[in-house]
Amino acid sequence: MRLHGLSTRSTRSTRADRARRRAWAATVAAGIVAAGLLSGPAASARPAPDPALTTMSIKSPPGGANVRVLLFHGSAAAGDESPLVNAGIEAIEKIGLSGPENQRFQVTATDNASVFTNDTRLSRFNAVVFLTGGGDVLDPAQEAGLEAYMEAGGGFVGIHDAARAEPYSDWFTGLIGARPAASGPADAQRATVEVGDRRHPATKSLPQEWKRPDKWLNWQRNPSGEVHTVARVRESTYRPGASANGADHPVSWCRDYDGGRSFYTGMGGTVSSYDETDFRDHLRGALLWTSRLVQADCKATVNGNYKAERLTQPNQPGKNDQIGEPHGLVAAPDGRVFYIGRGGADSSQPVVTDWNNPNIGKGTGEIHVYDPKTGKTALAGALTVFGNKGGGDELVKVEEGLLGIELDPRFERNGWVYLHYTPHSEIDRDKRMADRRVSRFTFDESTGKLDLASEKVLLDWPVQIHSCCHSGGGLAWDSEGNLYIATGDNNSSGFSGGYSGNNPEPNYKGVSFADARRTSGNTNNLNGKILRIHPEPDGTYTLPEGNLFTGEETAEGGGKTRGEIYVMGVRNPARISVDPRTDVLYAGWVGPDAGQPSTTWGPAKYDTFAVIEKASNRGWPYCMGNKQPYRDRNLPDPSQPLGWYDCDHPKNESPNNDGLVNLPPVTGNNIWYSPQGGGPDFPRNANGLPSYKQDEATYRLPWLKGGGQAAMNGPVYRFDEASGSDTKWPAYWDGKWFVGDFYDADQPRNAVLMNPKTQGDGGLPVHSESLKKIVPVGNDGIKNLMDWKFGPDGALYVLDYGRGFFTSDAKSALWRVTYTGGGPTPAAGQLARKAE
Repeated sequence: MRLHGLSTRSTRSTRADRARRRAWAATVAAGIVAAGLLSGPAASARPAPDPALTTMSIKSPPGGANVRVLLFHGSAAAGDESPLVNAGIEAIEKIGLSGPENQRFQVTATDNASVFTNDTRLSRFNAVVFLTGGGDVLDPAQEAGLEAYMEAGGGFVGIHDAARAEPYSDWFTGLIGARPAASGPADAQRATVEVGDRRHPATKSLPQEWKRPDKWLNWQRNPSGEVHTVARVRESTYRPGASANGADHPVSWCRDYDGGRSFYTGMGGTVSSYDETDFRDHLRGALLWTSRLVQADCKATVNGNYKAERLTQPNQPGKNDQIGEPHGLVAAPDGRVFYIGRGGADSSQPVVTDWNNPNIGKGTGEIHVYDPKTGKTALAGALTVFGNKGGGDELVKVEEGLLGIELDPRFERNGWVYLHYTPHSEIDRDKRMADRRVSRFTFDESTGKLDLASEKVLLDWPVQIHSCCHSGGGLAWDSEGNLYIATGDNNSSGFSGGYSGNNPEPNYKGVSFADARRTSGNTNNLNGKILRIHPEPDGTYTLPEGNLFTGEETAEGGGKTRGEIYVMGVRNPARISVDPRTDVLYAGWVGPDAGQPSTTWGPAKYDTFAVIEKASNRGWPYCMGNKQPYRDRNLPDPSQPLGWYDCDHPKNESPNNDGLVNLPPVTGNNIWYSPQGGGPDFPRNANGLPSYKQDEATYRLPWLKGGGQAAMNGPVYRFDEASGSDTKWPAYWDGKWFVGDFYDADQPRNAVLMNPKTQGDGGLPVHSESLKKIVPVGNDGIKNLMDWKFGPDGALYVLDYGRGFFTSDAKSALWRVTYTGGGPTPAAGQLARKAE
């Protein structure tokens, strides 16, 4: 209904008041323009309200079980109501009359602002909707009334041009959340809305990628992090104009504000919007929350609701008593955090790089345990590893050592700890080869120490150690008790210009160290893979069904495959994770070193993340990204380019290959990035070959960029409803995949949402949001991300590597990031109707 209980006389009086306010606002604006200050809303432009104007007594919370919504469509401009207002009123009235009986409500529509100074009348409404145009639609007393209404626990919904209302009020800016930029697209355009919140009632029923036309607003200042953004518009799908906001362009958001609840959408700028079923569902959810008919979480992405706390102290001089050279962590069911140091010594300690010295590269891989009950850290054990040669070029430094840690799924019963490491005792200094292994140890709860004599070697394999790098190291379990083991390609790419690591010529005593076709691209080699085995209680392992090979293939004469291989074609997968709900594997790996694409050799360095639903070949060193091929090379002259690799039918024709020539087809990856940007892609010719011309590149993932880059895969968060932890991250994050990078500039530190229908075949993320203010970057934050996992308390535990390389320093630390924002609102006791 319209003008419910409001007289025609009062309407005329309101319009006269409005005219006076417009004149007042124009005078103020003229003064500001003369002073050159009209670059945005000015809090000081409007005089502070008289204290007497703020003494309204609003029922707390406003409204009741007979839910009512006030739809205010006042305008600062003279003339008839616009078709947009009429369409909005009709749609919201229909929303109130439809849906489940216990979610229906009455709608009162008015353009008479005097209701905001009538506390009896205003107290009847559970929520207020602003379907207004721009300008000064409330006088100071009326705005004070709206403020009192929100302080009493009222609800507010702003639609599209409501963001232009009350332009001189800081309080109203906070209520809305952001102000439109001075310029933006004038016409309606079809665009894709990324619906990132899959739980809020305003968005949970919407498509992940919602394609619709509207008049899209740009914002003077991005509100993300101060509000809870539920949807973003993808600027690459329309023309946003000169004031574009970029990859993070919020379009709908909410927040708990000043005692009440506020929801704003920048959509609804066209009459046709209100005929859309999905848009009405969007408004319905916003109205259900703001009118106290349902609860919702509008705090989950507000930066101030998280606390990042350093848990470990700097090491004592010359010791690694708190932390080694950080390299991996895992949380025990009781909340203790086990974390490892790779093997680099304190910088004050000498390193041995002479191959004639038996102690070459000898280091200590430490296992520390942080106990949240005591807040103390203890050294649980140390392994003597090959991994301490300091820095330098690839023929000096080394990335071997203690590389990965996992706890047995029944750790509470058996105390078993699995370590992925390179024992110093097994190196061959003559051939410069080492033995890499995954071993099981028993943790003695009575002593708090790892029983080193309990070692059971599950799996070992040879690695060359003449040249650095790319050792991998990640370990993870699935629900079937299968252990995933990430191994690096163990090669240098420095002999191929930083492109495909496929130079067959460099070798040491017959073992190539620059040809990843010997390792990653080899079906008979365990390096450059993600292995999958099933550990048995006696310390052996069996092979689960569904790996890439059985090890018994007869093709090409037989004996050319390893049954442990689940994924081939990865370069340096330091971090892997398995979604505990779906058993899907997630991985990230570091790319080579080429700074830009080459029309001769192929793509620039791509760091990569992938959702891996089944055994597959991920491409390296033949193809990268979304199946972008490299150029082959071979003897007698590896400097000369040969043909381009065929990603659908790759062949390993290296003289260093002892596996199959004909390889499984390459599966495209989900996220890849270069120094130029995220998801670089190029026009392709009739044969599917990219042009690799830098000026023809497009970037399909504009929210990230490389440079210095080292992908650090993270977990998929799963919200535990049964957990009583008051620090667990909210349910909003459930199902989101955390992807990061060692570096903290343009590189990713994001939570992404995947489409389950496309993720296994290289589908791009449908939504991404930055975590850089929640998992804080910068020298005094978590600058160099090395590992991150959620603990049983739902808090995020993070290792900061420190500011050096191949050592620990004062910034090397274990951190915990907890949620402090509280639960959904309104409180259960404040809901307008009891749950049925």
